[in-house]
Amino acid sequence: MQAQPAIDPSTIRHDYAKVGDVRLHYVECGMQNDDLVILLHGFPEFWYSWRHQLPVLGARYHVVAPDLRGYNLSDKPARVVDYRIDRLVADVVGLIHHFGKSKAAIIAHDWGAGVAWVVAQKHPEVVSKLAALQVPMPAAWRANMTLRQLFASWYMFFFQLPRVPEWWASAKDFKRLDKMYRKTTFRPGAFSEEDIAAYKDALRQPGALTAGLNYYRANVFRSLLRGGVETPEHHGGLRVPTLFIYGEHDMAIMPATVRDLGRFMDAPYRELRIPDSGHWVQNEAIDEVNTALLDFLSD
Repeated sequence: MQAQPAIDPSTIRHDYAKVGDVRLHYVECGMQNDDLVILLHGFPEFWYSWRHQLPVLGARYHVVAPDLRGYNLSDKPARVVDYRIDRLVADVVGLIHHFGKSKAAIIAHDWGAGVAWVVAQKHPEVVSKLAALQVPMPAAWRANMTLRQLFASWYMFFFQLPRVPEWWASAKDFKRLDKMYRKTTFRPGAFSEEDIAAYKDALRQPGALTAGLNYYRANVFRSLLRGGVETPEHHGGLRVPTLFIYGEHDMAIMPATVRDLGRFMDAPYRELRIPDSGHWVQNEAIDEVNTALLDFLSD
């Protein structure tokens, strides 16, 4: 599949929300609809990761895709501690309230999914539905951990180093980023030259690359490996209707790591496995993902 053209700028609106101690940039569309849907991107992306979903979902819903704190045009706090999962969760809850809503559907990929799982776990009252792409809930990540997954997660440990990952990632005008998007997709043409240029421009924003890496520095050992963000009252099954979408050729999240996720649920749960897609599933399997999301949101 060839990549579709970049999103038509006339179909979206850019704005900012003051949420707690940060100012978050976001784009939105479908503002005539009262049902709020929030799209959360991962690393090393920004709102543009959802360019294929925004106009489709926006035809039915009020859709908001923020730059998460630290990314692109959003504020970039300087300390590692500012990127701990509890602060990222508070940003999402605050964004829902910014739009005058008591709850929203959340669709999230990669680090965005990692945040969304904890939002749904700790604040189920603000999440009407959850669609998580590629990344399982932290409890499943830990329960399903294998040696193969540890080796596949080498970059998470490398990113703990100070300064070296920034140099490594940005060398030769982000050459490794270019290679990553081209080599880790299963379907050819998922990313155009224009798409990759947009991702590079977002990472060139002062402080953005370090901020994105700080997600790993602030959370990997506390959350993914030790469960440091969970408290005893939050160990029950997830109580939010959930869809999990997984492209089975993921170079970072092994199939064994996302097995039997339903056992962690105390709410309706469904899965979509896409055998011919990789990690960037909403950009590779556009039609399958959009259809699944529309069906899930309207059910």
